[in-house]
Amino acid sequence: MSRAFNPTRIAIYLLLILFAAIFLLPVYVMLISSLKTFAEVQDLSRMWSLPSAFNIENFRSAWFGIPEKGLRGLGPNLINSILLTVPATLISSFMGSLNGYILSKWKFRGSEVIFPLMLFGMFIPYQSTLIPLTQTLSAVGLGGTLWGLIIVHIIYGLPITTLIFRNYYAEVPNDLVEAGSIDGAGLLGIYWRIMFPLSLPGFVVVVIWQFTNIWNEFLFAVTILQKPELQPITVALQNLSGSQIKEWNVVMAGALLSALPTLLIYILLGRFFIRGLLAGSVKG
Repeated sequence: MSRAFNPTRIAIYLLLILFAAIFLLPVYVMLISSLKTFAEVQDLSRMWSLPSAFNIENFRSAWFGIPEKGLRGLGPNLINSILLTVPATLISSFMGSLNGYILSKWKFRGSEVIFPLMLFGMFIPYQSTLIPLTQTLSAVGLGGTLWGLIIVHIIYGLPITTLIFRNYYAEVPNDLVEAGSIDGAGLLGIYWRIMFPLSLPGFVVVVIWQFTNIWNEFLFAVTILQKPELQPITVALQNLSGSQIKEWNVVMAGALLSALPTLLIYILLGRFFIRGLLAGSVKG
């Protein structure tokens, strides 16, 4: 009983609840604003109050657009984001898994140099590569295309995916690799039959990480994809705000729609995310 009413523990929980409430405050404002009418949103004195009625017309306007005001809907751009994020996430995760496997279990001349050079890619600012990146994509015929942007995200995702998988595979006993070699399995055979099944928790971590980063990325998308019909939802959401009168209720509804896929990913796979982070963290 004394433990249950420990003042220090209660104070810690109250402090954590306060921090959580502060962190979720913008989400609350966004949610209630997405359900308000335009007149209610304009009244700043009611910014914290609940909407007078449950209104989903804002979500319809965000999805289909407002043609009379020249605002495009987010529906087609949401499809673009899916077509961009899914292949870029899967390919970069698989390639990072192969890199991590090779760099952790197969030592070769230069392997200790290649890995730090790959990690260096994590610290290169996006802005410093925009001009040579767009010039290179144009030279190879991928400028302004969705596949060009997919390749960019795959390349930029390799350092972090390689790092995560290398650390994960480093905890796998070398005896398993040697046993696979004795049984006649080659380099790829050991990966597919032994390492890949063991690395599913690591794949969950990498997939969630990559999916979130690629889905929310804006700079590459707005620079490489100039055609509105090809742009992902992050760019379309910025265009949804318009240039004259901003209908913040529609913008907030669009923001919720754009955040929904990543929210679902964390709801469905969140518990596996923590397990995957801890799976290779303890040696023994």
